[in-house]
Amino acid sequence: MVRLTADFWVQAYLARLRLADIPAFVVARGDATAGAVIVKLNTLDGRAVAHQRTYDMMTDERRWVVLAEGPEAEVDAALARQRGFDPDLWVIEVEDRAGRTLLDQPGLDGG
Repeated sequence: MVRLTADFWVQAYLARLRLADIPAFVVARGDATAGAVIVKLNTLDGRAVAHQRTYDMMTDERRWVVLAEGPEAEVDAALARQRGFDPDLWVIEVEDRAGRTLLDQPGLDGG
């Protein structure tokens, strides 16, 4: 199985979001090759959801799970704690009132 570098995955994800007219930007740049990625969805109403990619050893698949959800300030605090544990962590912020992240689309499991 070929594993994509974090930087390559992030750039491809940002391009896919641009094609869908969904604003997104890198909040924190992690390790270019092996950094984990968290996607924060800002719904522009004071709330946010942070999605973290996990590996399911039972199914041998990667999937996205909710790391934190609620008032944006609380989600930001949770992300700051995560960055404290893992300075190689990438944080991508997606801004979409409709709640779209595209993480459910094929190819965005990170390979």
